[in-house]
Amino acid sequence: MSGHSKWHNIQGRKNAQDSKRGKIFQKLSRELYMAAKSGGADPNSNAALRLIVDKARAANMPKDNIKRALDKAEGGSEEHYDEVTYEGYAPGGVAVLVEALTDNKNRTASSVRVAFTRNGGSLGSSGSVSYMFDRKGYIVLDRTKNTQDEDQVLLDIMDLGADDLQTSDDAFEIYTDAKDFTAVRDGLQEKGYELANSELTMIPQNTMQVPEEKQEQFEHMIDQLEDDDDVSEVYTAAADDDDE
Repeated sequence: MSGHSKWHNIQGRKNAQDSKRGKIFQKLSRELYMAAKSGGADPNSNAALRLIVDKARAANMPKDNIKRALDKAEGGSEEHYDEVTYEGYAPGGVAVLVEALTDNKNRTASSVRVAFTRNGGSLGSSGSVSYMFDRKGYIVLDRTKNTQDEDQVLLDIMDLGADDLQTSDDAFEIYTDAKDFTAVRDGLQEKGYELANSELTMIPQNTMQVPEEKQEQFEHMIDQLEDDDDVSEVYTAAADDDDE
């Protein structure tokens, strides 16, 4: 593991996300709908759906909103969204992956291209940067709600099959192979841990600093991508501030 930490970035973006809560719920509704449409509306028998339900709950999405999306899938709606991934480079040469869920690929491709090119980035071809990222399970334990010491946490996660543990003053960050994520997450809950965050995500194999003179341009590009209605996730290989 490269030492790249996600938790401070997640916390740092929370206030900005709070102001866009309606848009986040709209995107989650799409994800819930498609997962339920393809694998059934019961999270207990649809692992992909359970992940998104957990994600929706972590975003404080109201239960009624979640239920509406699942009911819509069960009701035979003919809406359909395609999963599309875009790859490219942000200002300063930082690798970027963009995952989208769209009902109009041409519209989404155009919007993503504009976000890259107008902010000093460049959109690449399929496979141009995805090899620089690994699909990983990512779990966070808030240390104010989990009083176990680091040695105990390490023993527990290794027993469950996790790959790595990173410790800070406020959190334990746990990384797993994608195929082991569900077992580790469920095992931690069975052991009495309270999870602050759990998700399947893309982790860069290496990170790089965004040049200071490119920082504002970089942040504007990422904000523009995340603000797009069709974009579900944006992953970058930018180093965290505390990685400097």
